Amino acid sequence: MYTSIDQFQKDWKYESGSTIKLFEYLTDESLNQKITPDGRSLGFIAWHIVQTIPEMLGSTGLNIDGPAADSVVPVSAVEINKAFKTASDSLTDQLKKNWTDESLETEDSMYGETWKKGMTLSALILHQAHHRGQMTVLMRQAGLKVTGIYGPSKEEWEAMGMKALD
Repeated sequence: MYTSIDQFQKDWKYESGSTIKLFEYLTDESLNQKITPDGRSLGFIAWHIVQTIPEMLGSTGLNIDGPAADSVVPVSAVEINKAFKTASDSLTDQLKKNWTDESLETEDSMYGETWKKGMTLSALILHQAHHRGQMTVLMRQAGLKVTGIYGPSKEEWEAMGMKALD
């Protein structure tokens, strides 16, 4: 749980930057990639990451510029990435304007539970990381390269002249 806006902002800069890098590898064609016929598509998961920023932080009283929870998944990978950047920048701006370190202790009703605002920020980052992991599997199935997030990807190891772990 975050107790400092500054610490969240530092982590968010890295995490949102990692998401943007991953989104940049998406293609319009890859957005329909699924593991199973009734599973979520790569585009759905990417859009869900974007939608969650205004949805989750809206429950805390922040007004984040981003797509509505019921908005349709775009057919453009560029549009998804652009919407993520907008929502991410809006989150950063809204936190600076509206919250203090002390407000991170304030509680909100979240998904049938009560969370401190600092917990909500932690959940946002973990939610994003969880779905990025799902995306990398679908991206590999779609024949796309992926970027390393918490360490080099296979392609990045190879670019460094090293053998990737099997």
